[in-house]
Amino acid sequence: MAYSLEQCWHRVPGGTAVYGIELAKAIGELNHRDSSGRHEVQLLGVAGRHKAAPLEPYRPSIAVHSLPLAGPYLYESWLRFNWPKVEGATGAIDLVHATSIIPAASGAPLVATIHDLAFLHEPEHFTKRGVGVFQRSLEILRKRATRIICVSQATLDDCLENGFSAEQLRYVPNGVHHVDVDSEQIAAVRKKHALPHQYLLFVGTLEPRKNLQRLIDAVETLGPDAPPLVVVGADGWGTEIVAQSRVKMLGFVSSDDLAALYAGAAAFCYPSLREGFGLPILEAMSHGVPVVTSLGSSTEEVSGGAAVLVNPNSASSIADGILRALENREALSQSGLTRSRSVTWERTAALTVEVYREVLEETTGASRG
Repeated sequence: MAYSLEQCWHRVPGGTAVYGIELAKAIGELNHRDSSGRHEVQLLGVAGRHKAAPLEPYRPSIAVHSLPLAGPYLYESWLRFNWPKVEGATGAIDLVHATSIIPAASGAPLVATIHDLAFLHEPEHFTKRGVGVFQRSLEILRKRATRIICVSQATLDDCLENGFSAEQLRYVPNGVHHVDVDSEQIAAVRKKHALPHQYLLFVGTLEPRKNLQRLIDAVETLGPDAPPLVVVGADGWGTEIVAQSRVKMLGFVSSDDLAALYAGAAAFCYPSLREGFGLPILEAMSHGVPVVTSLGSSTEEVSGGAAVLVNPNSASSIADGILRALENREALSQSGLTRSRSVTWERTAALTVEVYREVLEETTGASRG
């Protein structure tokens, strides 16, 4: 089974790369536990030909077979010509899973994961080229994809409203990877980045829909005694951040540092305008950190009643939510831990494999008929 991972080499890999890596890892663990081999899924990673490995957190957990094109050239060729087919790198396959919205070229049945359709609602939050690529991908997926995996109910509902049939769509939420962090690691990362004992944390690619400027404005209203804001994430696009004295921009950090930064935070702030899922919410909860996030989007769905919900369009609402999170830290910590333990990559992998089986059974049945 071919499994696309080109997004791991993007300049800003983001959540789609994390999804591809963690899901592949979890499917491999399912295979390991199934000693009979009856339900084993062999994933053959596929990406373009790159000169170097991706950044450390985005290195695929499975072997990757190389195609003759890479990056934008690969995507454009897939969209325009349905070439190069993944079979040229993997050999014969039963199925191809496009783990992002870009449909990998193949003669096999296609499963694709759609993380969100934000580009349809706020195209101004994306590059012009990106919107065009996503729109063409969507058109192809409506016609070619046997199944569409949606990572949230919000995304599934959005797909229903944008031309996909209910039969095509399957709800398979993401999981979260739990990482143990001790007090010495937290102290070390504070010292390394010159952080105070108490700080607020934001993690995400710096792009318009993350709503970072409004979060910064909210933090500035909290007064000098409130914790400062630490921002972790690679530069994305379309965002000119006006950083204030109470904001520390760390940029990209290693996965070990990130886990300790989560664990040491007084509260995690994620008032995004629109998300397909919002994995950092669960990552923060898995470390027992209270979360502040947005009402009325998939982030509310993902938080599962264990976060402080705010109006992302109001700096005063965000500021009030931060204060409530700090005041109710203990209760939010416990409810967040409970929520994160109920959402695992193991479950994501099992549900995904069920989607694969559905498609293969349909294909086998059709060929027999």
